[in-house]
Amino acid sequence: MTTWVMLISPAAGEAQREVRFDDDGLLTAAGARRCRAAAGALPAADRIAVSPSVRCRRTAEELGLVAAPAPGPAGCAMGRWRGRALAEVAAAEPEAVSAWLTDPGFAGHGGESLREFCGRIEGWLARAGAEPGRVLAVVEPDVVRAAALTALRVPADAFWRLDVPPLTVTELSGRGGRWNLGLGRTLGAAGGGAGPGGNSQTPTSTHKDDISAE
Repeated sequence: MTTWVMLISPAAGEAQREVRFDDDGLLTAAGARRCRAAAGALPAADRIAVSPSVRCRRTAEELGLVAAPAPGPAGCAMGRWRGRALAEVAAAEPEAVSAWLTDPGFAGHGGESLREFCGRIEGWLARAGAEPGRVLAVVEPDVVRAAALTALRVPADAFWRLDVPPLTVTELSGRGGRWNLGLGRTLGAAGGGAGPGGNSQTPTSTHKDDISAE
């Protein structure tokens, strides 16, 4: 049986507007409006998962996802960089920031390395794929990146080569651990999700995609 996983990146948050590592700040007013405008555009789901950040929880609420959600995977743990501005960290620890952007094994900030993080998301996706049906998941952009790498079976070195703008949808469909990947589209755009009724991280929260898109 096939599983469809629809990954929804959250709306813009205060941390992204300020280009800092997420510290559970609120959505921007514009981000919340975009969510409300897209409410009702999502298909029915057998399961709903939401990352624990305020940004993802508020996005899910504004989208009208009122069913009791299962815990979704958290974004990459950023250790002592959490909540700090990217410019501040880059000025204080330029070599560390450079290593973070080039070495998937770097964990000098005291959190997860990208390689560890991608392994965690691979495990979550495997568990999600163990049951057939449709999963809607509002998750951080870095979770979307890691899931795409898993689907394509490419190494964590490619992590920063993927851009995930706010309120876009990335769809995965598969069985037996093999996934097809539908690249991101704007939430509410024409066309349904994969499967029945459809058409078939800058910092972990201040990721490069957030900087360029916000």
